[in-house]
Order: sequence, then structure tokens, then C-alpha cells
Amino acid sequence: MLPRSKTRAIAVAAVAALSLAACANNAGGGGGGGTDLVISTDLPLQGASASTSDSTNKMIQLYLDQVGGKAGKYSVTLKTYDDSTAAKGAWDDAACAKNGTDHVANTNEVAVMGTYNSGCAKIEVPTLNNDSSGPMLMISHANTNPGLTKKWDTGEPEKYYPTGVRNYARVITTDDYQGQGAAAFAFNDLKVKKAFVLNDNQTYGLGVAKAFAESAKKLGIEIVGEQAWDAKQPNYTALYQGVKASGADLVYLGGIYDNNGGQLIKDKVAVLGKNDGAVKLFAPDGFTGYPDMVKLPESAGMYLTFAGLTQDQLVKAGGAGVKLFEAYKAKYGKDPDGSYPLYGVAAVQVILAAIAASDGTRKGVNAAVLSGSGITIPADQSVTGKEIKIDPATGDTSARDLTIEIVKDNKETFAKSQTIE
Repeated sequence: MLPRSKTRAIAVAAVAALSLAACANNAGGGGGGGTDLVISTDLPLQGASASTSDSTNKMIQLYLDQVGGKAGKYSVTLKTYDDSTAAKGAWDDAACAKNGTDHVANTNEVAVMGTYNSGCAKIEVPTLNNDSSGPMLMISHANTNPGLTKKWDTGEPEKYYPTGVRNYARVITTDDYQGQGAAAFAFNDLKVKKAFVLNDNQTYGLGVAKAFAESAKKLGIEIVGEQAWDAKQPNYTALYQGVKASGADLVYLGGIYDNNGGQLIKDKVAVLGKNDGAVKLFAPDGFTGYPDMVKLPESAGMYLTFAGLTQDQLVKAGGAGVKLFEAYKAKYGKDPDGSYPLYGVAAVQVILAAIAASDGTRKGVNAAVLSGSGITIPADQSVTGKEIKIDPATGDTSARDLTIEIVKDNKETFAKSQTIE
């Protein structure tokens, strides 16, 4: 539960005014252009991620209500998209592809907040980029795969921008930094000597596993095995027998909890012992924000990284986000699930600032973020309590915060925070 701390008064008018540092290329272009504009979210609303996505949508709507649904002279409404399917219980390639087309077809829509999963973004961004009315902006609160904005795998990131103009940004740091920070914690704090690195064979999981393994090797941790897990397997006993034989004192789960993560956690404990024992269990932010996971007895003692600041840290620090947390708790009788919902609002703050600095077209909104001096949300207006500055050349944020958590008493609890240089 969030502490009911006193908050300093925050003038809604100051936030609504969005008097933020921005520079926009206001050249004309179709898509939007009127004074009544639509922004959207693109999230998995079914499956294990559904509760976090629902909290994100609710927090964004609360924020829009607080600022009167305005960005400069424009009126802004929210439309939500689902990029998951009931059959898969997670994000789906076909659903993401359809959403990309639907975003472009919705003529009043000027920007997308999303996606939650990096693999989905890699499907949608090229479609939004190739919009005939000008590249359509997408800003993510949760994508951490480096390849969307910087060189990572072959052809990245250029292949996502067929027009040669960037149209993607994010308010969260990337897996190269998350992997670096996790490896440093494993080496310095957990005193790990040998690590076995698993991945779920998806875009995000492969990327974060690679980042952790490469950083761990540089620090002197021996990587005694690297392997993908099959999300369709009924159990992972044989996999963990192999880990046991390797002599690893840490297992790193590069992937998302949706991909049979519960069974993976249960079988780790069954074969290798509790997580506070000889073999530690460590996972990235793809395992954070899941109420079902922390309820598993076997998850106790598991370490997690979150590529940002967590709810508890944000509330303790005070600032604009506290008012939003309190409004959410008052309306829904509970805290939002996970820490990503507030970063969803941070992404919307950037989008609203871009709209206010633009001519109301897709082209103009995108240019406000990804040309000139870009967009900066000052710390005293940012819902994260820290400055959010988007690099117009890459779309990456200047904030490189990482939080280490440990699962304790059926919840994610703060262990350590650090800024990655």
C-alpha cells in the first residue's frame, strides 16, 4: 500500500499550461490539424499484463481530467487500443499489426502512448512512420529494447523508420543500461561468481538477457550457460537440472512473466532451492507489476530490476505524481498495479507538450519531439519528480534510473536505486 504522505500543493493550471521547453517544426500535413484531437494508448488488455495496462489507462484518464483535457489551444480525448488476444493471453503480432493500421486510419488521432512490449512496437512503428500525412508519434512508457532507438541487432534502428524520419521516443531507459545495472548489483551486492542466463526467445527477453550477460562477463562473472525457455512447456525440471550441474549461483530470467513465468519460478525453487539460498533468482522489469507473481510462495526472495523509479520511491519523493496516486486511490480504492502506469502518464505529458507546441497535425506533433531541441518536462512538473528530457536525435530519455527490488511479504519491496552512467 502507498503511504498517505502529505503532499505539497501542485497547481493544476501550471501543469495544464505545459509551459515546457520545446521546439517544433510546424510545417503542414494531414492527420489531425483541427482543434479536437485524439491521443491513444496501445496496451495488452488481456492476459497477465491486463491489470497493469488497466491501471495505466485509468491513470492517464485521471491526468487528462486534471488538466481539463487541454494541451495549449487543443482539446484532447483518449482512445484505448488492445494489442493482445484472449487466445494468446498476451500481446499478439497480428493484433499489433492491425492496431498500427487503425491508428493511421483514425484521422483525428495524432500520437500513440505505448506499446508495453518492445516486440509490438517494432511491428507498429514502421506503419506509423510511413503514414502519408506525416510520421505519427509513438512514445512508450515501457519499451526497453535498445534496438528501437540505437544500434543493437542487424539493421537497427534504421529499419523501423522507412521515411528516414524518427517518430518513436520513450520515457524509460533501455536494456543495455538495465543489464549493466543488474550485473553490477549481482557482482557487487550478491557476490555472484557464476550465472546461468535464460531468455524467453522474444525481442525484449533476448535483448535484456544479452545485455546482462555481456555486462556480467566484463565484471568477471562467469556465464556458465545461456538458453531459451519454451513458454509452452508444462515444467522446467530438466532445464534446472542442467542449471544445477553448471554450478551457477544465480539464474537470470531474461523475458516477461506472461511466458509461463510462474511455472519457471516454481520449478527453480523445487530444483535449486529457495531464492535466499545458494542459488539466487534475478529477473528484469518484464517480471514486475504482476500481482499474481508476488503471491507465489516461491517468488519470495527473488530480485527484480525496474528501469525507472518505483511507486514507493515516487511517493516518498513527493511531487506532481503524488496527487495522481492519491486521486487514483480515492477513485478506485486501491493502488495502481506496478510502477509503469505513472510512466504512462509521463509519456502523455510529453505528448501533450508536443501538441501544445505544434500546429495540431501528426507531422507537427512528431516534429515537436524529434527535431529542434525536442521536449523537456521540468522536474517540478513531471509526474516522476525528475526532469524528462527527450533527445530529438534518438528519442531516448536522459533519465537512466534503475531500481533493484526484492519480493518480500507478497509484494515488490525496494532494495536499492542507482543511476546508470
